[in-house]
Amino acid sequence: MSSLTIRECVEALEKHLQIEFSSFELAKRALTHKSYVNEHRHEAYEDNERLEFLGDAVIYLLIGHRLMEMLPQASEGELSRLRAMVVSEETLAQVAKHMGLGELLLMGKGEAQTCGRQKNSVLADALEAVVGAVYLSVSWEEVVNIVNRLFSAECQAAIEGKAGFDYKTRLQEEAFRLSRATPFYRLVSEDGPAHAKQFWVEVSLERRPLAVAQGRSKKEAEQQAAKAALEKFQLAKLSE
Repeated sequence: MSSLTIRECVEALEKHLQIEFSSFELAKRALTHKSYVNEHRHEAYEDNERLEFLGDAVIYLLIGHRLMEMLPQASEGELSRLRAMVVSEETLAQVAKHMGLGELLLMGKGEAQTCGRQKNSVLADALEAVVGAVYLSVSWEEVVNIVNRLFSAECQAAIEGKAGFDYKTRLQEEAFRLSRATPFYRLVSEDGPAHAKQFWVEVSLERRPLAVAQGRSKKEAEQQAAKAALEKFQLAKLSE
C-alpha cells in the first residue's frame, strides 16, 4: 500500500477528477485491487472488478461518441479502429499513470512487490473501475466532461495517427496557436534514491504556470506536465 491513508488516496483522486464521489465506500472499492482482498479475507473489503465492468462500458460508449463528433464524415470501420486505439490497455494505463493512480491503489504486498502498481493491466482495470464509480456518483453531463478531459489528447493522437504521442509537441502547437508563445519547462525538485528518483517539472506559458507533474525522469515529467496543461486547455474549452 502507498504511504497515504485510504482516505487521503480518495481525496487525491477526487481532487484530480474535480468531483466528490457519492460515498467513501464506493471510492474505496474503486481503488481496491483483488490482491488486497485476497490478503485481507477476514475484513469486509470488496474488489473493484464489478466497477471495472461498468467503467469499461462507459468509456467504450463515450469514446465512440467523442470520435463521431470529431470525425463527422468517418466510416464505421474507421471509427471502430480509432476507438480500439484509444481504449487499448496501453492507452488506458498511460492515462492512469498520469493520474498517479497506481500509488492510490489498495494492493496486496505480493502484487506490489512484483511492480503491480506499474503494470498496464492493473492500471487499465483500475481506471475503468474509477470511471465506473464516477458514473455512479455524478450527473451524466459530468461523466461526459470527465471522460472527454481524461482522453482528449489520446483521441486527438489516434486521429493524427501518432504512436507514442508527444504531448510536448502538441502543447507547443496549441500554445503557438493561442499566443504565438513557446512553453517553458522548469525542474522544480527531485528526490528519492538513485535507482528510483522522482522528478517534478513545471510548465509555463508567458511566465504563467500551467501545470506541475512528476515522472521517473525529467523527460517523462516534462511529458506529463505538457499533458496536464493540454487537459486544462481542453477543460477551458468544455466550459465555454
